Amino acid sequence: MLLQHMIRSKIHIFIFTIILFCSASAEAQTFFNGTEYGFSVGASQYFGDLNDTRSFKYIRPAGGAFMRFHLNPYISIKATTAYTKVGFDDKLNTNPYQKLRNLNFESDIVEATCQAEFNFFRMATGEKKSQFTPYLTLGVGAFYYNPYTTLNGKKYFLNNLGTEGQNAGYKDRKYWYASACFPIGAGFKCWIAPGVNFSIEVADRLTLTDYLDDVSTSYVGSDKFTTPNTGTFNAAIIAQDPSVLIDPDHPLGRAGKQRGNTSSYDQYMMFLMSFSFQLKSYKCPDYLRRGGGDL
Repeated sequence: MLLQHMIRSKIHIFIFTIILFCSASAEAQTFFNGTEYGFSVGASQYFGDLNDTRSFKYIRPAGGAFMRFHLNPYISIKATTAYTKVGFDDKLNTNPYQKLRNLNFESDIVEATCQAEFNFFRMATGEKKSQFTPYLTLGVGAFYYNPYTTLNGKKYFLNNLGTEGQNAGYKDRKYWYASACFPIGAGFKCWIAPGVNFSIEVADRLTLTDYLDDVSTSYVGSDKFTTPNTGTFNAAIIAQDPSVLIDPDHPLGRAGKQRGNTSSYDQYMMFLMSFSFQLKSYKCPDYLRRGGGDL
């Protein structure tokens, strides 16, 4: 009898322990860390001296990777790296002068930016009441660029040719291969599963360069680009004034004639769709406590 009583007591204790454990597990809540890891795909469009009407006729693919750090459910900081290609061609313009000017360029863009995001609503992955929000974004960054054109099937980097006269004594027209950019735009984000997030964003990159397209000031004249041997093809002469390919007898590139517009800097816009992931945490992260509202 004593042995049976001891066995029953142990069974009761074991069952009670299991019940307590299951109850505690049922009440436990899964949280997610305040850092996201993600990637983006989308497209870009350049605006500047060749595309001064903000046309979307030369859209090119874009993509990148990012980390997003949540300060609270309403404000986050995003560090990104991205790549795209920009360009434009005067043949796409409707203005007769621009068509005759016949300039064109392409450039690879590699950028690194830091952006702040300001949510309109509380956003926290896994919270049913905080599943989506529109947001505003602004930031600062830097990007690499090196505009080029193609002549007779060969690529020529325009800065090396000195098409704005920077190699012919116009030192104030020299430009670097890097500049600052300032993303400003808006987006929408949501979580599609706990820890899995989706967002779309459109942000214009304001820059501090007018040479993203290698066009800014005035022609310096074809005589500034000497040809070693008469009759030899000279890429610099053609690239600085390709109107000669359309009307050889009346080219536009007379010294002092307007080639570009110095009144504003060039820009490029990115439209990106992003997927990101947050790792699980069984402790409520600090950023959720700072945000207020229901956890």
